[in-house]
Amino acid sequence: MSQNTLYSPVFFRLCLSSFLFFASFNMLIPELPAYLTSLGGEDYKGLIISLFTLTAGLSRPISGKLADRIGRIPVMALGLWVCMLAGFLYPVLATVIGFFLMRFLHGFSTGFTPTGTSAYLADIVPFERRGEAMGWIGLANSSGMAAGPALGGWLISYVGIDTLFYISSFLALLAWVVLISLPETVTHREKLNASLLWIKRHEILEPAVLKPAWVMVLVCFPYGLVLTIVPDYSVYFEVSNKGTFFAITTVASTSIRLFAGRFSDIYGRVPVMLGASLLLAFSMFWIALSNSSEAFLWGAVWYGLAAGMGSPTLFAWAIDLSDERFRGRGMATLFIAMELGIGLGAFISGSLYANDNTRVPMLFGVSGLMCLVAVSYLVVLLLQKKKNL
Repeated sequence: MSQNTLYSPVFFRLCLSSFLFFASFNMLIPELPAYLTSLGGEDYKGLIISLFTLTAGLSRPISGKLADRIGRIPVMALGLWVCMLAGFLYPVLATVIGFFLMRFLHGFSTGFTPTGTSAYLADIVPFERRGEAMGWIGLANSSGMAAGPALGGWLISYVGIDTLFYISSFLALLAWVVLISLPETVTHREKLNASLLWIKRHEILEPAVLKPAWVMVLVCFPYGLVLTIVPDYSVYFEVSNKGTFFAITTVASTSIRLFAGRFSDIYGRVPVMLGASLLLAFSMFWIALSNSSEAFLWGAVWYGLAAGMGSPTLFAWAIDLSDERFRGRGMATLFIAMELGIGLGAFISGSLYANDNTRVPMLFGVSGLMCLVAVSYLVVLLLQKKKNL
């Protein structure tokens, strides 16, 4: 169902739905560490993100298979309904165990909706403009990921945390309303049955996209760190709104994302990803050495620019390598890599952080080294390509 033009009403509605979805669950992130502390679970902050990403990662093989077999729209809709349900259940299960049960459940939403969205987008955009299209959808996603925390940080001054959970559900509902009437792109659909939920070994990962997947793990490790540490570190630097860092990241990401996606269409995925990885490493070392709120927030600028370059490039690279028949699986594989990187970053940083801000520079330094590993791998790929020419 690939269209001759990129900018269609279907395309922009997909972007809007994705924006609302990402804003929905990300608006909670700045307030969750304090909320968990109020429940008596301050020693387990690293699990806030890692449990969420664990569930998302575990559900990816199922969502990828279902997206290829029953359709993209049902997979996206299921994730949105989980998001709606989670927002209403957080206040009900207001204990440490209940909170982590909800984080585990909530992760299913990102295990399904983005997988279906990426596969759907690949179905409707021209081949030669995939990087540009991924720039747009990435812009929608990152805008939601940053606008959500900024909105949550502002709303919490006027409403309680329970109301914030309900608003999160409402945004997921809006995303579903925008999405549900879009045309399905899978022409030969199967009816959902129990056998489709059984995942065979060869259906877990798509081997064709392993190269961008390895890079995704390495460059997403810093994001897990940022999600876990930045809310508390913002307080350390006396930044009043804990969503400020994320808002700055969005603005920086927005300024380059569309250009980066288009550049990767023209100049290749690996060269653009190499530049993004270098900039990401620089941002991690910059934040590690920051000793003022101004320097800390400049780190958000460098980090946002790197993310804006890297995300559309990686997804377009994965689409290039995917078999059309298994595009859902290919996208699921890349998301599994993303969640693995985020989950490791969140769990390791949360465990080592232990509410001690003196350890934060070291953690950002480690993230910078992870990015340099990605740089080395990409350089090897470039050298191999030149050797084979």
